[in-house]
Amino acid sequence: MSKNTLIAILHDLLAAVLAWWFAYLLRFNFDLPEGFREELWQTIIWVVPLQGAVFWGFSLYRGVWRYASVADLRRILFAVIAATALIPMVLGLFRVEAVVPRSVLIIDPLLLMLMMGGSRLLYRLWKENLLYGDFHLRGEPVLVLGAGEAGVALSKELARSNDWHLVGFLDDDSNKQGRTLNGIKVLGNLESLPQWKHRFSLQQVIIAMPSAAHQKRKRAIDLATQNGVKALTVPGFEDLLSGRVAISQLRAVELDDLLGRDPVLLDDAGLHRQLTDKVVLVTGAGGSIGSELCRQIARFAPGRLVLFEASEFALYNIEQEMNKKFPQLNIVYLAGDVRDAVRLDQVFVEYKPAVVFHAAAYKHVPLMERHNTWQAVRNNVFGTWQVVKCSQKHGVEKFVLISTDKAVNPTNVMGTTKRLAEMVCQGMQQESGTGLVIVRFGNVLGSNGSVIPKFHEQIANGGPITVTHPEITRFFMSIPEAAQLVMQAGCMGKGGEIFVLDMGASVKIVDLAKDMIRLSGFSEDDIKIEFTGLRPGEKLYEELLADSEQTLPTPHQKLRIAQARAVSADELQTLVDWVSHDVPHADDAVREGLRRWVPEYTPTPNGH
Repeated sequence: MSKNTLIAILHDLLAAVLAWWFAYLLRFNFDLPEGFREELWQTIIWVVPLQGAVFWGFSLYRGVWRYASVADLRRILFAVIAATALIPMVLGLFRVEAVVPRSVLIIDPLLLMLMMGGSRLLYRLWKENLLYGDFHLRGEPVLVLGAGEAGVALSKELARSNDWHLVGFLDDDSNKQGRTLNGIKVLGNLESLPQWKHRFSLQQVIIAMPSAAHQKRKRAIDLATQNGVKALTVPGFEDLLSGRVAISQLRAVELDDLLGRDPVLLDDAGLHRQLTDKVVLVTGAGGSIGSELCRQIARFAPGRLVLFEASEFALYNIEQEMNKKFPQLNIVYLAGDVRDAVRLDQVFVEYKPAVVFHAAAYKHVPLMERHNTWQAVRNNVFGTWQVVKCSQKHGVEKFVLISTDKAVNPTNVMGTTKRLAEMVCQGMQQESGTGLVIVRFGNVLGSNGSVIPKFHEQIANGGPITVTHPEITRFFMSIPEAAQLVMQAGCMGKGGEIFVLDMGASVKIVDLAKDMIRLSGFSEDDIKIEFTGLRPGEKLYEELLADSEQTLPTPHQKLRIAQARAVSADELQTLVDWVSHDVPHADDAVREGLRRWVPEYTPTPNGH
């Protein structure tokens, strides 16, 4: 028993003694007759231990007084009522010869509730410095943008902090403006931030809008950065739902918050049917998308998760992470190349996967544009054919190919090879057996080799930030969202479909660079932006659909199905014959072959 628990028990026993004594005094207007004085002491030796035992039985001493809440007061109420009901029974059972006035049995629980509950409340107020009003030492003034559930929950946390002093809320809801929430006033709308910044000399604001639409959160962030105020934000939507909103989890606003999107609503029941207790294989499991797929799949408790990766270092990194995060999960880590038919066959025979997510690919556009063109074809096309063939041979239920928006009207080798990989899956789809599903999406924030880590490094080095062209745009989504939608598409697909993810609006890379500069606490005078010209195979904008393609809606608002050009069996066989030759080809010969298979492929002038 801890020291604090012992003090709490002694406090309640003393309260029980005082309440019983005062109940008698109040009953007789503080003029206690001699006979009742003797009965008071005769009964108190039975009543107080009884009440103490009941309090212990109701677990009144598991909580912490500093965080006393309505739930604690409710337990005290039930404990006091139960103890009061037991008093006549215990006195009668042990034949205590005393007559307890009925009014004492009414007054005593009222006094006991007041003493026990009141002392806990006063202790919490004292600990939170509220008893000192405005005279206690205040921390740094801060405004909370958003007066919803998250903001109110955060205000309770801030009230306990000596480092922060919450001066008010800002919210665009006119019904909340002027009202008081948890003792703090809603001062006005978000646009009034400059006024309150100068009045309170604000250096920071906290954005507490995790369940709001992305555009509203982005506007709040923009207002903060434009007014030279550092923006912090509360945890994500999932943390809000689970009640975890604490000061310790406040973090600086990041690029994901500016470019992030509304939470993905998943068909959990369907994903459980597809993944739970099944053997799931992920190729390219050490890459950005592959590793996130592993994390997301792990949440659905597969019977076994098989991670297949060509890079030993990437496989080691994901092994260390997954073993720490999911120690109870049956995970197998396998080194291997998707072009290696013998290794693939060995893996499929031994582990018998039911679902395969094929994320293994060479995806860096400039690197694949020169000197590595045939390797891009072999890995992205021949490797996909090998995995699909093995999946069909061993009865895999669902195969999901991770494709890219660069496969649409491609201007580079990498994008064209991914279009060929899509055609392989479409051409190999059979009426029954393995369902071959294709998922096409754009760039993901923070992926290996993407522009975001590069910009971070350039800012850390003092600049400049290099952007290829002032008008270049890209689609972006977060890695978790991409992985979740890939899983959702895999669950919905029957076979042969190309699912296109809703990427939202395209983003200018130069605007991305400016946002990152501001979020890092610098201005464009501090960190310069330089334009270097388009790289080999790079185009100004990406597309999610080719000119000849149309889309069909799906039950999920962020997924559509592209109607792409079909591939005949003869074309497929000829394509497979071409990519199967393990003989190096010159870059120009590779491009000539790619033009034959993908007529919409138009190499950029600097692509060769």
